[in-house]
Amino acid sequence: MKEIRIHGRGGQGAVLAARMLASAFVAEGKYVASFPMYGFERRGAPVVAFTRVDDKPIREKTQIYTPDCLVVIDPGLMTLPTLFNGLQPDGILILNTPKKLKKRPHENLKIGGVINATRIAVEEIGRDIPNTCLLGAFAAASGWLKMESLLACLEEYLSGDILQRNLKSAARGYREVEVIKW
Repeated sequence: MKEIRIHGRGGQGAVLAARMLASAFVAEGKYVASFPMYGFERRGAPVVAFTRVDDKPIREKTQIYTPDCLVVIDPGLMTLPTLFNGLQPDGILILNTPKKLKKRPHENLKIGGVINATRIAVEEIGRDIPNTCLLGAFAAASGWLKMESLLACLEEYLSGDILQRNLKSAARGYREVEVIKW
């Protein structure tokens, strides 16, 4: 089983990203469990969303305490002392940041995917909602998901012009992510 924990703030699309990720994995024949955890329900409050994926049915419905992958939508959350809690060895970090990673942020990380998803979201979508760009980066850096599956699942959640803009954002995330291996 692979466990993915998505950290963001209200309004950045963390919960929708977890749902889209789950749909893309289902399209590939996987079993999934995906759900959010809210703190204060307001725009800008920290939000965590969870997605589990496996080849067999998933019975566990608890929060993810030992993630294989962290997706960090808001780079300000990197300072949280609990962000990397439970991260498995050979872990993956997908990080939205305009900066380069100068060092490995945690000893259990094997792969980092770094991208300025905020800039891409503003350019492509016209708003600071970088979730689909980060999902594209996730597909490229993790290798766990086919990009075609991700793009197809976006059509389940979006339509019209906003769908087209998000397809471009996700594709750019896939192409432009800087993948670092430690």
